[in-house]
Amino acid sequence: MTSAPELGSVILRCRDLSKIYGSNYAIKSVNFDLKSGEIHALVGENGAGKSTLSKAVAGAVRPSEGSIELFGAKVELTNPKDALDAGVAMVYQETSLVPTMSVAQNIQLGVESRFIRLRTLNKEIQAHLQSMNFNVDPTALGGSLSAAQRQMVEIARAVYHKARIIIFDEPTATLTPSEKKHFFNLVRDLRRRGTGIIYISHALEEVEKISDRVTIMRDGELIKTGPTSGFTRDEIVRLMVGRETGFVPVRNQVQSTEEKLPAERVLTVENVTMGTVVRNMSFSITKGEVTALFGLVGSGRTEIAKIISGALKRRYINGGRILLGDKLIRYRVPPQAVHDGIAYITEDRKQNGFFDTMSITDNIYSGFLASNAGRKPLVERDKAQKMSKEWTKRLSIRAISGDARVVELSGGNQQKVVIAKSLVQNPKVVIFDEPTQGVDVGAIPEIHKFIRDLADSGVAVLVISSYIPEVMSIGDRILVARRGQVVEEFSAAEATQDKILYAALF
Repeated sequence: MTSAPELGSVILRCRDLSKIYGSNYAIKSVNFDLKSGEIHALVGENGAGKSTLSKAVAGAVRPSEGSIELFGAKVELTNPKDALDAGVAMVYQETSLVPTMSVAQNIQLGVESRFIRLRTLNKEIQAHLQSMNFNVDPTALGGSLSAAQRQMVEIARAVYHKARIIIFDEPTATLTPSEKKHFFNLVRDLRRRGTGIIYISHALEEVEKISDRVTIMRDGELIKTGPTSGFTRDEIVRLMVGRETGFVPVRNQVQSTEEKLPAERVLTVENVTMGTVVRNMSFSITKGEVTALFGLVGSGRTEIAKIISGALKRRYINGGRILLGDKLIRYRVPPQAVHDGIAYITEDRKQNGFFDTMSITDNIYSGFLASNAGRKPLVERDKAQKMSKEWTKRLSIRAISGDARVVELSGGNQQKVVIAKSLVQNPKVVIFDEPTQGVDVGAIPEIHKFIRDLADSGVAVLVISSYIPEVMSIGDRILVARRGQVVEEFSAAEATQDKILYAALF
């Protein structure tokens, strides 16, 4: 790697690359290559294996089988620093900045000089950021930045480290239109310099606009690779979804028109707006029904759930209305929503879903204490134990005892604890955000069945998911969000994978 590779030469080659978790393949026998001065788009549904393949190249995941060649030499990447030293950087969708360090320190992290004045570093990084038209203060702390600014810093860090291969995972999801324009210009400039770029995106219009080649993945396997100009959007979509889902629908048989009672609207969202993320979003949730909300990154799907539950605040003037039954609601903090009977089950269970060093019993009981029924001066240990046993049995939580720490459980059992922690509050409305994300395969049908049973008991349920087979399996109605709005609604009978994905993309 002493000299720059020739433009158009292969700088990355993955041979029969596989990653196995338990008995399941995240990626299977993938053969993938990247050329110098090329933008190679990697597309596929959530769970297709795009991120696993990219993380293997970036040293964040160790392959179970196969090999990786960088610049003509076979390498073993045991961690991201190995990859960075070899010339590979990954800009993650979920940024990895150190919140207590400044922007300048975050960008230099990993290649720090032994002796350097902070003032000199700030000037150097400011010039670096300005060269990319990124308006970020180099002295600002990483934890104080907006999502778009964090993304800019991640990109600037990769360029600063002079990476010859850069992997972008949904890089424009949090950028404004003007910021996207700057970013595309930057990516094209990197290509001109000979940098090889792997570009992961759900936005097919971006893929068409910026990439030279496209690789389509499905169910952990590489389906097809070719020049971007050789694909139509229709063909890409067909290749992305062209499979049996493997999900067994858990919906009850639809009642006849004569038997079906009018749905009772429990929660109504009318023209809710929050910045540019949620824009005049409208929909309703009804009693005894599972409403599924599908959307890709940046569609506003999670943000609307957080607005409803009081974790985010919508625009005060012309921000729309939310009604719980006939009551207008606007929560300042989540406990207010909990007291009104609204439970939000987060997509990020490890960060926000449970107390990892506490036991199953204490986690479940903490949910009860947050409710109106649990607002008592004393903790009742007997009641906590009884409650824990009841929910452990009801949700089939597999653990040695209720005293086991939640952090020691499998992903599926952790998710069940998070669900129990919310449902012990006896809510009227339950919002599940990515309920099976990162969950072991065996737990998925159990969680789906429980969600179905919950709706059948009369609770109004909203399931947010970015996985089409899941929304088709579980939803009585399927809503599709795009760019901050609900743009389409399908009944369970009329929904198809193609229709849902087209609505989300176009």
